[in-house]
Amino acid sequence: MTRPLIGISAYVEPATWAVWRGVSAVLVPEAYVRAVTAAGGRAVVLPPDDEDGDVLRVLDGLLLAGGADVGPGRYGQPTDPRTEDRPDRDAGELTLLAAALAADLPVLGVCRGMQLLAVAYGGALHQHLPDVVGHEAHRPAPGVYGAHPVRFAPGSLAATVLAGVDRVNSYHHQAVADPGRLTVTGWAADGVIEAVEDPARPFVLGVQWHPENEPDSHPITALVRAASHPSVTVPGHRF
Repeated sequence: MTRPLIGISAYVEPATWAVWRGVSAVLVPEAYVRAVTAAGGRAVVLPPDDEDGDVLRVLDGLLLAGGADVGPGRYGQPTDPRTEDRPDRDAGELTLLAAALAADLPVLGVCRGMQLLAVAYGGALHQHLPDVVGHEAHRPAPGVYGAHPVRFAPGSLAATVLAGVDRVNSYHHQAVADPGRLTVTGWAADGVIEAVEDPARPFVLGVQWHPENEPDSHPITALVRAASHPSVTVPGHRF
């Protein structure tokens, strides 16, 4: 049986390895790749590219990875000084997302990826979450994950995929303020939106935490299972 091909959106960041220092590199944390592989899929790393979404013709699913902030101009707000955006990722990922939705491919958004989903569906973000909730538990310190309880709407895709999960990790300073045309199906105890989905589609799900770093990556496993079907043709389309 051929493993489903899962495209993972990647970063372009300065990187250091061996004798090389600060070299611009296309990268993604290996945890995403390990989680896709463990679920029975084959990971394909996708650098930012907004020329077209043609690569989706050979993929079976799309994983929008975490990372820097979505540009506030995408949802009609001025940029807060604490926002660190990556216009190349926004443009490239929105092009991929449009192609995936046009083809009804399974899509999973993780952290930034969930926020991008909300923006693509006409929503908006809180640019600095501590200003809204009054604490920094969702990102306790640089490079330090928080953890908190989570609940899901009964009968939702999130509740099905995450059956038995009542606590998740956390590392973000932005959050979904308005889900647009998506349905909110997961919440933290402080009201922060933790899951969104499109009930009109077979599998479009966003989660605010980082399941790739959990012992059992339920959403990534569900994405790979949903992608276990023949690839379909992707028409040219972009937001």
